[in-house]
Amino acid sequence: MKSPFHGPIELQKATLSSISPAHSDTHRSTFEPLAPPVAILHILKMMAVGASALQITAARPSFFLTQRSLGATMASFVHESDRTLSSKLTSSSHLSSVLNFKRKCTTSRPRFQKFVTRSMSEASGSKSVSQLSIDLKGKRAFIAGVADDNGYGWAIAKSLAAAGAEILVGTWVPALNIFEMSLRRGKFDESRVLPDGSLMEITKVYPLDAVFDNPEDVPEDIKANKRYAGASNWTVQEVAESVKQDFGSIDILVHSLANGPEVTKPLLETSRKGYLAAVSASSYSYVSLLKHFLPIMNPGGSSISLTYIASERIIPGYGGGMSSAKAALESDTRVLAFEAGRKRKIRVNTISAGPLGSRAAKAIGFIDTMIDYSFANAPLQKELSADEVGNTAAFLASPLASAITGALIYVDNGLNAMGVGVDSPLFKDLNVPTDEH
Repeated sequence: MKSPFHGPIELQKATLSSISPAHSDTHRSTFEPLAPPVAILHILKMMAVGASALQITAARPSFFLTQRSLGATMASFVHESDRTLSSKLTSSSHLSSVLNFKRKCTTSRPRFQKFVTRSMSEASGSKSVSQLSIDLKGKRAFIAGVADDNGYGWAIAKSLAAAGAEILVGTWVPALNIFEMSLRRGKFDESRVLPDGSLMEITKVYPLDAVFDNPEDVPEDIKANKRYAGASNWTVQEVAESVKQDFGSIDILVHSLANGPEVTKPLLETSRKGYLAAVSASSYSYVSLLKHFLPIMNPGGSSISLTYIASERIIPGYGGGMSSAKAALESDTRVLAFEAGRKRKIRVNTISAGPLGSRAAKAIGFIDTMIDYSFANAPLQKELSADEVGNTAAFLASPLASAITGALIYVDNGLNAMGVGVDSPLFKDLNVPTDEH
């Protein structure tokens, strides 16, 4: 069969001796090649097996082997003992001759690229550094529900910023002036410090009330409320349009909102209005946010919300329909993951965070008790840090979590795994492990 490659080639002494000891110092051959360059690639890769310090990167070769020299070479590989071959391949002189083989062989067909042979040993002076990090450089995040510097929303903003993301926030309209004033006066500077010593920058703060989807939904008493005076474009639809006008698109959407006007009431004493208000502010607001921001989210982006273990366990005192709202939020997370994933390749996850003594949580009235309970009963006996939730959010927003969607991630020192409170007097005689440090 006629080879698709034509033309004589001269293999020099160093070339032939590096392939097979059967060739004499003066041997020269000119024949039409039998195999395409892929065969040569295969031969050189076989040569590299015995040399653990070699990496041969194959591209298009700049030489041809003749039919006779190729046959002799193959015969040499077949008949030479493994021990002898290994010795030749691992010796420095053999490495040198392989490099000479690459340098000295020439061809009249310049369209083929050269082999690149690279030593990966430490002796070469190059050391590879393996590092896996969260990189959000070039990404833009909108975090809804940041009104101070001690909640989970702030911690998530910091972690995203530390990973390189640009930060936009949505702040509840009545809290907007105080929040912006605190930023300007440096009251949050200590809390803004990132791991590298720089300060987190918030590119823009938007007024937001996620209870209202568009201006038509806003009742007259809210429009006339002095706490909303001077603010504009603060419904969900308007904020999404403003962000689009200002920046074009986002990559990360964070929902850090929850409110239940009757949270201190037992469920049996909660009014319909109070129950629906909790669901509206704490769960449907997420549906609305994602609905309006989805068109400006870049494919491959991520959306994250915050939930609480009361969605699936009884937490006395966490009432007013809030437990129901969190359960709805978790269910919606799965449905939204399907819909947003199919429409825009957006991942949707929620974090079930443990108790934190934020200003918002203190409205419940017993948050300090829940923090103490968690410390006493969780598998990890330590105080939960807001940064731990923030770092989890940064991971979920990053390419490292590219296959995670529709998931509920617990960040609560493992409290969710417990079936009983081991600090109960009923367990005083049991051999309960305790912290030895």
